[in-house]
Amino acid sequence: MKEAGTHIIRKYLNYAAIFLASAAVILSATLLVSYQVIRVSSKNHLYDSLEDIPFNNAALVLGTSHLLARGGPNPYFSFRMEAAALLYHSGKVNYLIVSGDNRTRWYNEPEQMRRSLVALGVPDSVIYLDYAGLRTLDSVIRSREIFGQESFTIVSQRFHNQRAVYIAKRHNLNATGFNARDVSYGRNLKTHVREWFARVKVFWDLLIKKQPHFLGEKVIIGEKNP
Repeated sequence: MKEAGTHIIRKYLNYAAIFLASAAVILSATLLVSYQVIRVSSKNHLYDSLEDIPFNNAALVLGTSHLLARGGPNPYFSFRMEAAALLYHSGKVNYLIVSGDNRTRWYNEPEQMRRSLVALGVPDSVIYLDYAGLRTLDSVIRSREIFGQESFTIVSQRFHNQRAVYIAKRHNLNATGFNARDVSYGRNLKTHVREWFARVKVFWDLLIKKQPHFLGEKVIIGEKNP
């Protein structure tokens, strides 16, 4: 009887091991395929050089916190603001839409981006704040639905631009990406690991036809007082 019980336990342990191994293979394959599809599909729409990037009326600057969780300036934020200012000063865009999270009165990504861009010499009159860019999907779709832009340049790091441009293309938007300086893997490995899972979610969002959390009143780019 004891041997029979041990045999049953081993049998179920083998089933569990097979199940876990199969799940790991499926997860790994899903992560890899999602990552590579987005990387390859966006490759011809990303630019590192100002000379090569086409002109667009507006750029969408994707938000992030200006401070790291452990304190100190966030280089992702600083590099994006530098890239956006460079894009504007080079005459490659006329306007900047700064899109990010404004979840509380004490956390306001768009306002921090506006301040940083003004400090870099960008006129306040050409900066439009999108307070409902809670996710990359929201920021991209709101660029059309709220700000009326069918064609625009996205500003972020290359890995983020790949995903944002892919989302835009799948929603019939003509988007290009201008790559800000990246941060080394060693300095922020967690961000790059999270990106693998974010790319899987892109396909889930497309499957369920996910829309932005908020839409709202339309804004006409170019109507602000100079």
